[in-house]
Amino acid sequence: MKNSTIKKTRSVDYILDKDKEWEPAGEGVTRKIMGYDGQVMLVKVKFEKGAVGTTHAHYHTQTTYVASGKFEFDIEGKKKIVSAGDGIYIEPDALHGCVCLEPGILIDCFSPMRADFLK
Repeated sequence: MKNSTIKKTRSVDYILDKDKEWEPAGEGVTRKIMGYDGQVMLVKVKFEKGAVGTTHAHYHTQTTYVASGKFEFDIEGKKKIVSAGDGIYIEPDALHGCVCLEPGILIDCFSPMRADFLK
């Protein structure tokens, strides 16, 4: 049973894709936050062909599932082309980015949540 007097940072229980608007996340890149609490966050990211996931680093652990499309990822200078069905692990503070080779969607999971993604 949940304690209703404690307010936690979290999403609602069900996040329906049809009810979420795509948010801008860079040129040719949009995202939908699909669930989170303080420990974890799930984000759907849509890329147009040629769009760039700008090289960056953050203290969060990140795993990414390629739902569709084709991407060239660069993690700490090691480049690899990934496509639908592939997975990626990015350790905390690793410099990483990507270029979209074929339009697609990435499913990112962050731990802890990306507070900077919340408005």
